[in-house]
Amino acid sequence: MAGVRTGVLLGGGLMVWMVSAGPLAPYRQALLDRSAPQLVLVLGGDVDRERMGAKLAGELDLPLLISGGSNREYATWLVQEEGLAPQRVQLDYRAQDTLGNFTSLVDELQQREIRHVLLVTSADHLPRSMAVGQVVAGSRGIHLTGVPVDCQPSCQEEGWIKRWGDWLRAVTWVITGRDLKDAATPDPEGN
Repeated sequence: MAGVRTGVLLGGGLMVWMVSAGPLAPYRQALLDRSAPQLVLVLGGDVDRERMGAKLAGELDLPLLISGGSNREYATWLVQEEGLAPQRVQLDYRAQDTLGNFTSLVDELQQREIRHVLLVTSADHLPRSMAVGQVVAGSRGIHLTGVPVDCQPSCQEEGWIKRWGDWLRAVTWVITGRDLKDAATPDPEGN
């Protein structure tokens, strides 16, 4: 009986450490964050997303970051149409997919001390992007609030395999710093 009690106490102590000071502390911080949004992040792929993000950034007087969006000329024109000053807008074209939208930006956001981000994407893409983003951004203590953009009549619900697959890639990236997709792609140099 004493051994069970000791095990429970040790297990409980380990959990408290993991959540308060250990590897899960950033997730606790992100989950409990109630600060005002500091940035609007648009996941590119649709001009309606960019338009909504620019409008939201203007209304809330927040900086706008578009990841993987439309071409630079069009995006620049669009944000100017919404009345945003160019210095409040960042266009980033490093990402190749949803996971990359977060992994290419999260360290920069952490350095800028961003704690709360409004995530703008299509309604049919929001569940997967939130699943991925909460893992990656949460690992840096960044809270995400999803803002769905109506995609009717062309919405296409994403399957659970794609959602879980990308979630697993996100977890792997947080643990190893590498994308499973990259590991599965043969290196042309043979390395």
